[in-house]
Amino acid sequence: MANDTQILEPVKEKEPLFGKAEKKLLTDPLNDNNPITVQVLGVCSALAVTTLVYPSVVMAIAVTFVTAFSNLFTSLLRNTIPKSVRMIVQLVIIATLVTIVEQILKAYNFPIYKQLSVFIGLIITNCIVMGRLEAFAMANKPWRSFLDGIGNGLGYGAILIIIAFIRELLGKGSLFAGSPIELKIIGAADTYLINTKANPWFGWYMNNNLMVLSVAAMFILGIIIWIQRARNPKLVDIS
Repeated sequence: MANDTQILEPVKEKEPLFGKAEKKLLTDPLNDNNPITVQVLGVCSALAVTTLVYPSVVMAIAVTFVTAFSNLFTSLLRNTIPKSVRMIVQLVIIATLVTIVEQILKAYNFPIYKQLSVFIGLIITNCIVMGRLEAFAMANKPWRSFLDGIGNGLGYGAILIIIAFIRELLGKGSLFAGSPIELKIIGAADTYLINTKANPWFGWYMNNNLMVLSVAAMFILGIIIWIQRARNPKLVDIS
């Protein structure tokens, strides 16, 4: 009696949700592959919206949302999108998500919507968003694409918030102005935590109005890039 031979199919290993590669997608854009300081993308909004921390945080959340979900939807559709119209499809996906962000802001925080309306709309043409769709989402699976979008959004947002923190603190003496948690740190009035008029240690201090101008953001961004490359020389020739 002949023995029956059973052919065993190779078992496919499940890809971990948060393996080493997945964690790298989230952490790399925060430093070694930052979209602003390394790839030099999205610089315009980094200069324009960083006068205050609060709108910078809102802008960071908006871009992270759009980047993450546009990556996800593009990856889900990547095998069905004709190459000849792929960029049009990508723009439709991005524009839909940006419209959702605009409508939510208009409904729940109209002052911030008015302040950021032009720049929220310009997310559609943000090089970071389109660049991740072309470079990553069109060639990778949905989950990894989603994480890549979150990572690049967070990397972009981190630079915005750092610049805004420095500009608002040194330019206006406050943090999170316009938000429910506004902090008045230093200034010539009793409403500030440090009243420079009444405090002899800080009588010399005045808020620097240069920090309110967009040129200050360029200086600060340049210093951040310089520090980053000084600490990590392999980034010097990347951009």
